[in-house]
Amino acid sequence: MRFESLEIWKRSVELSVEVSVHFEGHRDFGFRDQITRSSLSLPSNIAEGFERQSDREKALFLNYAEGSAGELRTQMDIGHRIGCISEVVSGRWIEEVEQLSRMQ
Repeated sequence: MRFESLEIWKRSVELSVEVSVHFEGHRDFGFRDQITRSSLSLPSNIAEGFERQSDREKALFLNYAEGSAGELRTQMDIGHRIGCISEVVSGRWIEEVEQLSRMQ
């Protein structure tokens, strides 16, 4: 199975694009860089896992993706608390990350 056909990969890519666009030109470079890197890490680790030959390696990268999901949820929560992300947007994004985590 190609990772591009996975619903979890498609949705995580869409979320990553949304996060990247939201923070484009944001004044806090450090926060912007960290949250966009985390959002990129989720679909990237899923893709890398599905490209691996062994089930053990695949599981390892899916585990990395799960860790990236936790990191991303944390940054979304902090982003809301410091006024970089509205409550509505952060809530929607966090819910999406939680749903993606349940799909793994």
